[in-house]
Amino acid sequence: MSAPLKGLKVVAIEQAVAAPFASARLADAGASVVKIERPEGDFARGYDDVAKGQSSYFVWLNRGKQSRSLDLTSPEGKAALEEALATADVLIQNLKPGSLARLGFSAQRLHQDYPRLISCSITGYGNQGPLADRKAYDLLIQAESGLCSITGGPTEASRVGISVVDIATGATAHAAILEALIQRGITGKGACIIISMFDVMADWLTVPLLNHEGGKSPKRVGLAHPSIAPYGVFHPKSGAPILISIQSDREWATLAKDFLQDEGLASDARFATNVARVQNREETDAIVAAAFASMSANEAIERLSKANIALASVNDMAGLSAHAHLRRIQVDTPNGPVSFPAPAAVFEGEERDYGPVPALQAR
Repeated sequence: MSAPLKGLKVVAIEQAVAAPFASARLADAGASVVKIERPEGDFARGYDDVAKGQSSYFVWLNRGKQSRSLDLTSPEGKAALEEALATADVLIQNLKPGSLARLGFSAQRLHQDYPRLISCSITGYGNQGPLADRKAYDLLIQAESGLCSITGGPTEASRVGISVVDIATGATAHAAILEALIQRGITGKGACIIISMFDVMADWLTVPLLNHEGGKSPKRVGLAHPSIAPYGVFHPKSGAPILISIQSDREWATLAKDFLQDEGLASDARFATNVARVQNREETDAIVAAAFASMSANEAIERLSKANIALASVNDMAGLSAHAHLRRIQVDTPNGPVSFPAPAAVFEGEERDYGPVPALQAR
């Protein structure tokens, strides 16, 4: 079994999604991850009960970890944490800013006592600034960052359908920790990483922000692309809706000839360039929609595939569950094995061993 991080010791004082996402990836790679939970447990244990009576979030993000329940306000809990940190390589935590420092575990003190330690603190808004003390959760950051304003249909803003801020933050933390481990291998020194959920989402929103600041503030367009056309959902006369993507004027010419069967559309000034097609989106989409309405979904897919036009079926979770392309892993849990999608990275010639999901363990 592949375990590139075997021997790495991680202490994770974590809850919910963002920090557990990062530490789960380290555990997948063979790191020993001790999850420090408050006596009543990570509150994500109670988010739902759909995974054999257990939380889907907790089962997904806590495989391969050891759970340890500590009251960090007690002398015994503090002593146990200090003992764990004395031999740790990485500390991940997503408590409210200043919480660890008030308990006697400030980043400054830890890095003075343990200079090889890599600490990663995840917060809503960082340690400084006007909102540093504000509580933050996924949907709150989706709203505060403006993500909701460009998500949904024309009449109503919407939440992204998954915890995208938490997941993006966890992935950012994972990458930063690995970068710090490489740096430590060169310099011998640890690192103090601070990651703000707001900063992560602001970074991801660079393109719509620059469009706004350039005088083209993005609008909600549902299942369409705000700056490319045609790039959206079309309905055949029978069968499931189909989403197509035209990425270049060359592809538009191919679509016009082989699917729309009107080569003149490639040179028509109203449609010849992407900028023109976006300006004339309603007319562009109407022409494409009429072609789809003349054939079944299977006929449309066959013709699009022959023309090498990018397409997707508009699936739901039932479609994903039965999808021929879905890779799965199975992990043991206190209530029995649970199967769910495999991590995306595939290492050729290697297999990963995914450890069990821990029950809440007292000290």
